Amino acid sequence: MGASLDGTIRSGVGVVDKAVAILDTLERAPCSLSELASSTAMPRATAHRLALALERHGLVDRDAAGRFLLGPRLAALGREAGRGARSLAEAAGPALAELRDRTGESTQLYVPAGDRRVCVVSLESPHGLRTIVPVGASLPMDRGSAGKVLAAGASPQRRGWAESVEERERGVASVSAPVVLDGTVVAAVSVSGPIERTSRQPGRRYGAAVVVAARAVERLLAGD
Repeated sequence: MGASLDGTIRSGVGVVDKAVAILDTLERAPCSLSELASSTAMPRATAHRLALALERHGLVDRDAAGRFLLGPRLAALGREAGRGARSLAEAAGPALAELRDRTGESTQLYVPAGDRRVCVVSLESPHGLRTIVPVGASLPMDRGSAGKVLAAGASPQRRGWAESVEERERGVASVSAPVVLDGTVVAAVSVSGPIERTSRQPGRRYGAAVVVAARAVERLLAGD
């Protein structure tokens, strides 16, 4: 998997990438065929053929003016994905609460979403000066300890955690550990706080506790 110069993810399967480009365009606003072809930089015939195919699968629909828009099946798929995220969040809640109480710092659970990560659980530190990440926040993968453990690569797993110092936000450090299910990293457990408490080597202070929390989430997901 790669990315184009404009940051668009490329899978290497051309027809899939083009179909996703159409859905991404329609996510912003309904489009006529001409607008769709222009926005996706596709020949008009190609955009039309793919849009019709997506329409047959319920992923694209049309309004009264004939413009293409996102279809009803995406809502159903979104609900299913949401249920999965809620199940993960529910399983992680007790472990993140224990991690917060043990460290005194804010804790979060992130899941991958394309080239970004989304916070699905966020528990705040009792300290007045604390890290606040709202549930639903979409953050980059290339900055922060959670991004490191969610992104492809074995380096964080060798020691079980990754740390970040002022990579995403000045004055903030974090430590994250991967949640692995059936050999796949499905989430990242994180603890974060101001450097004045976490220090510039937060892994030494919180690494072991974050790994324990991640393993607890794995056991709950596995039904152990």
